[in-house]
Amino acid sequence: MSVAERFSFSIAATDGKARTGTIRMLRGEIRTPAFMPVGTAATVKAMKPETVRATGADIILGNTYHLMLRPGAERVARLGGLHKFMNWNRPILTDSGGYQVMSLSELTKLSENGVEFQSHLDGSRHMLTPERSMEIQRLLGSDIVMAFDECTKNGATREEAQASMERSMRWAKRSRDGFDSGKDHASRAALFGIQQGSLDKEMRAVSAEALIEIGFDGYAIGGLAVGEGQEAMFDVLDYAPGQLPADKPRYLMGVGKPDDLVGAVARGVDMFDCVLPSRSGRNGQAFTARGALNIRNAKFAEDLAPLDETCECSVCLNHSRAYLHHLIRAKEILGAMLMTEHNIAYYQSLMAGMRDAISEGRFADFAKNFSLNYLGGGDAD
Repeated sequence: MSVAERFSFSIAATDGKARTGTIRMLRGEIRTPAFMPVGTAATVKAMKPETVRATGADIILGNTYHLMLRPGAERVARLGGLHKFMNWNRPILTDSGGYQVMSLSELTKLSENGVEFQSHLDGSRHMLTPERSMEIQRLLGSDIVMAFDECTKNGATREEAQASMERSMRWAKRSRDGFDSGKDHASRAALFGIQQGSLDKEMRAVSAEALIEIGFDGYAIGGLAVGEGQEAMFDVLDYAPGQLPADKPRYLMGVGKPDDLVGAVARGVDMFDCVLPSRSGRNGQAFTARGALNIRNAKFAEDLAPLDETCECSVCLNHSRAYLHHLIRAKEILGAMLMTEHNIAYYQSLMAGMRDAISEGRFADFAKNFSLNYLGGGDAD
């Protein structure tokens, strides 16, 4: 099998730093810029796989930490792999589990070998290393595997950030070796490295150089969207994508709000994931072209308009704000389903709009009009 069949990335057009292109893999093509809905526990919460695909999603994200704890990676493998298990036949990216270990687990013990932690589910003890992370992602049958890293905490001192970054680079090499040892899976899948370095330009350059020397199919920008704020994040994105290879996909992990996505694409990012559209939908927040709205607000109780009059998703074509207001206030399951579907569809529409704008050389106008409408729209009237 050739490298091109396994994984390739081509850039079709650029407009400033913004790029649009295609990632080609055995399970299908991924149009970039791409937003990956998060299917944490083998499901995008409140959505059927076919509905996720119908919104325009080319790829989804699965979570190593959650799946290793429940139902277990070995069990998923026995059942035919994650794609068959959840009935999603397109590409799946799995994260390495490192972020969740540090953010969700109790009594974590970090060492050069990896992270020992206590499950947030039942208190059982586990050890996650670069080699074990690669094994879990191989058992799941992931298409895009993420290197195991330590997500540097926001507010870390320079010394702490540097030690964390350097450890992540050592783990990146071990991840590369562990991935390559799974010969059959490695012949079908791709491996992405993760740049660290907190908010420090020089440190991120060192991280990028280390990753490039190891060699990966794509490169993620890690350690952002951890509380530093949009301004600080954009300051890093003004230089970080340019430190990574121009001919490889650049993936900003865990981002973000619609205005984060537009600003990051303008700075050269190709891929994104975030729980925000699904989590917000379940809690009654809808994203629209005129900004976010809280459907729980009393002013929507008799509002017959759709969530977004510019949206062509099935929710906006068939249901009113009044109905959705009722469902969410009554805590009906259908409310979470419909709100999530709309939000995922909105995100996919936003990505499609950016791809078209880049292709047609009008991205600056697109971004300007987006800001005027989205940031100036208030509670979507």
